[in-house]
Parts: sequence; structure tokens; C-alpha cells
Amino acid sequence: MSTVMRMHSIDDAAPPDAAPADAPAPVRAVAPVAVPGGAPAAPATAAPLRLTPAQRLGRTLRRELPTWALSALSIVLLIGFWHLATTYRWVFYIRFTNVPGPVEVFGDAMNLFGNKGFATHVMLSLRRIMLGFAIATVLGVTLGLLIGRYRRVRSLLFPAMEIVRPIPAIAWVPISIMLWPTTETSIVFITFIGAFFPILLNTMHGVASMDAVLVRAARCLGATEFALMTQVVLRGAMPHIFTGLAVGMGVAWVSLIAAEMISGQYGVGYFTWEAYSLIEYSNIVIGMLVIGVLGLVCSGGIRLLGRLLMPWQASSGKENSR
Repeated sequence: MSTVMRMHSIDDAAPPDAAPADAPAPVRAVAPVAVPGGAPAAPATAAPLRLTPAQRLGRTLRRELPTWALSALSIVLLIGFWHLATTYRWVFYIRFTNVPGPVEVFGDAMNLFGNKGFATHVMLSLRRIMLGFAIATVLGVTLGLLIGRYRRVRSLLFPAMEIVRPIPAIAWVPISIMLWPTTETSIVFITFIGAFFPILLNTMHGVASMDAVLVRAARCLGATEFALMTQVVLRGAMPHIFTGLAVGMGVAWVSLIAAEMISGQYGVGYFTWEAYSLIEYSNIVIGMLVIGVLGLVCSGGIRLLGRLLMPWQASSGKENSR
């Protein structure tokens, strides 16, 4: 029987050039099909198109141009309203009779920006805000991680902080003058107070809202407590931390300007208050605009840093935007 089976297998063998019955069909290149009235379709195996840097820049500009146009339109409308209100001296409960117009402010600003004294005011305000905000960031994030992570630390520190937190930064001005040896240190302390609590609370909320599965998975993989705090908890709380940084920067500027107006001798806040005392209305508006621009630059820097450290947030934001 083995001979018959062997002969049968030899007789039924396929010729050398024939493919086995269960072998997959060969892949053939499909020619592009011409569509009547249109361009021929690309073959299925076509390589992906690679864009040049100029094409990528053009695509980015086309995507972002509507947003930039709307942003520019809002600024133009604001300046237009300001110009009309000051030109025609509108009075409808809000009085624009003594407010300088944009043309007058722009002319005085061009003369003022070349003044070394004004540059000194700006640089001192920037140094104060950066120093106070940096201290608030380090302490706020560190304590927020510890308080949010460990229950005993929360029970020890958080009640005392909750008593101090509702006190506005401007109310700290008299006591800070008595506490610190110099006026400069007291202004930095008030700036720190303004930024500290938003950063602290947002960091605590970020730690509390983390998925517990991530922590358990890290422990199962053998992560130490330090690695767990720096690689899992800190990274998971980063979106809330940067929200606190953005809010804290705004409050820090408010606290700084108020402190400079009350107890400072230099700074943009002192410059603005001095302009009011000397009835220099254009300088008041210039000081306000400089504060707004500096605050915008600082907040933009925080958002840019957040995009660099959290690229996944930028991609998810693009998907959710309409």
C-alpha cells in the first residue's frame, strides 16, 4: 500500500512551475484607473507624500491664519472703541472726558521708551515678579505634591495654610514691611504670596485626580517612592500644575503692582501711581499697557513651556478644538 500511495503522490504532483493550491495569490501591481473627467487614481502602493519645510510652513499658516485674523480683529476693535470714545468725549455713566486717546498715548510712549528711568522701572518689576514667582513655584509644587500624596502631611500643614490663604496679598503689605529688613524683600514676599496658593491648590488637585491604576502599576514594576513621585505623580499632575502656574502668574502681577503702588519707589506700579499724582494721564495708560503686555508675555511663556513638556496635551487639544 505504501508503494501505491507513493506512486499516487508522484502522479498527482504538480508541475514545477505551478503554484501550490493553498499558496496565496501573487501580488500584482494595479495600474491606475482613469476616471472620466478627472485625474487618474493613484495606485494603492504609492509612497506617502513628504512635505518640504516651505510646504509645512504654508500649511501651518493656512491653519492658523483664521485664528490670528480674529485675534487681530479683537485688538483693532478695542483700539477703535478707545479712539471714538476719547475723540467724541463720550459720557454714559463712564466718562472719557479726561482719558487720552491712542494717538496721544502712542506719541508719548515713543518718547518714554527711550528713557533710562522708565527702563529701570520695567526691569525692576520683571526681576521682582520672576524671583517671587520662582520661589512660589518651587514651594507650591513641592508642598502640593507632598500634601496631595501623603495624608499625614496634609493633616499637619493644610489647616494652617487654609487660615492664611483667604488673606489678600495687599493686606500683607503692612506686616511684610515689619517682617522683612528691606522694601525690596517685602515686595518680593507679597508677589510670592499672590502666586503661591493658586499653584499649591492646583498641584494638590492634580495629585488627587490621578488614576490610582498608574500608581499601582508603577509599584508592581518595582518603582521606588522617589521614582513614583517624580516619574508618575509629578507627570500625571502636570496639566493641573501648569494651570496653577498660569493663574498664579496673573495673581502675582496684581499683587506686585499693588505693592509697588503702596510701598515701592521703583517699578511699573510705582510709575503708574506717580503719573496719577502728577496728573500725567498718558503715562497712566502707558503704565497699564506695559503691565498688560508683560503679563501676556509671562503667561505665553508658561503656555509654551507646558507645550514643550506635555506634547500629548497639544495633540489632544488639536483634536478637541473646533
